[in-house]
Amino acid sequence: MPLTLEIDYVEFYSAELEATEDFFGKAFSWEFVKYGPDYRDIQNAGIGGGIERSGPKAPLIVLKTDDLPAAYQQVSDAGAEITKEIFEFPGGTRFEFREPGGTDMAVWCPA
Repeated sequence: MPLTLEIDYVEFYSAELEATEDFFGKAFSWEFVKYGPDYRDIQNAGIGGGIERSGPKAPLIVLKTDDLPAAYQQVSDAGAEITKEIFEFPGGTRFEFREPGGTDMAVWCPA
């Protein structure tokens, strides 16, 4: 069963809204409510968030997992571009990636 990765809160912007919606569904098992052609409300992500059709412009979004290798494989298989391979930092390990619509994100695991 795929891992469900959760965020605390974020507003994503994507020039490729449908590709971003598809990617997030495959990579994180999130669901969406469509509010017109240019906005998706994110469901089952921990707390509220959304995706707006716009040029990519967002801070780095960090998701938490207890199984970093499984999260890495799942995100990679869903079509992410890995921008930083798994590395250690004080408190844990993480990797960074870019989803198909251009949002830079990361997944970390506590030590």
